[in-house]
Amino acid sequence: MKDTMAQAVIEAKGVNLVFQTGDGPVQALKDVNLRVGKGEFVSFIGPSGCGKTTFLRAIAALEHPTGGTLTVNGMAPDEARRQRAYGYVFQAAGLYPWRTIAKNVSLPLEIMGFSKDEQAARVERVLDLVELSGFGRKFPWQLSGGMQQRASIARALAFDADILLMDEPFGALDEIVRDRLNEEVLKLWNRTGKTIAFVTHSIPEAVYLSTRIVVMSPRPGRITDVIDSPLPRERPLDIRDSREFIEIAHRVREGLRAGHSDE
Repeated sequence: MKDTMAQAVIEAKGVNLVFQTGDGPVQALKDVNLRVGKGEFVSFIGPSGCGKTTFLRAIAALEHPTGGTLTVNGMAPDEARRQRAYGYVFQAAGLYPWRTIAKNVSLPLEIMGFSKDEQAARVERVLDLVELSGFGRKFPWQLSGGMQQRASIARALAFDADILLMDEPFGALDEIVRDRLNEEVLKLWNRTGKTIAFVTHSIPEAVYLSTRIVVMSPRPGRITDVIDSPLPRERPLDIRDSREFIEIAHRVREGLRAGHSDE
């Protein structure tokens, strides 16, 4: 872990974020301190409204902290966005129904001015990465929900950013499809070496996927525990029956419980 942590790609120091609303200020994040190293898979878990997504959006410069410092690749998040440091996968696939899968995946490449040949090569490569080779000419409505979400991941990978931000991408899928996509994301992470920040409500998903699990409290969102996973990088689904897995899941559950008791 020490080697990984030597290169921080995401670093938060005393981050606070307060939203101004018609009913007065709402503190979404409070004194968040975190360092995410290159190549890590870090999951954020906590109750609804705890600031998980807000923190991810702050990394992506979609929200702006009102206190503390937050850097991405050593830069302010706004600069990191201009440098295209990350890809973002939202809860819904967000594919345009009038564009084919290939055209959806190539959209950021079109915006960034890549040549047609380069677009085609990148689209082919990322569709292969997410096991959608041969589906480029299909339209979103012709694909299952799980396949649409894989296309969304391919779009986020198309311009080859080193960081992948994933906001509960599998929350709306049934358990069988979710398990399958968990396996595929883990394989993709192993193949690409990307740094992944992943928001989830699922304890088994967080434990299965992560090198570290960040447990957050109810609002105002604080980090109550950061759990290093001893699980190997290669993780078959049945690792969830192992003693190590169950022990980590228990610690996550206890962290969530402790966060509620601190309210």
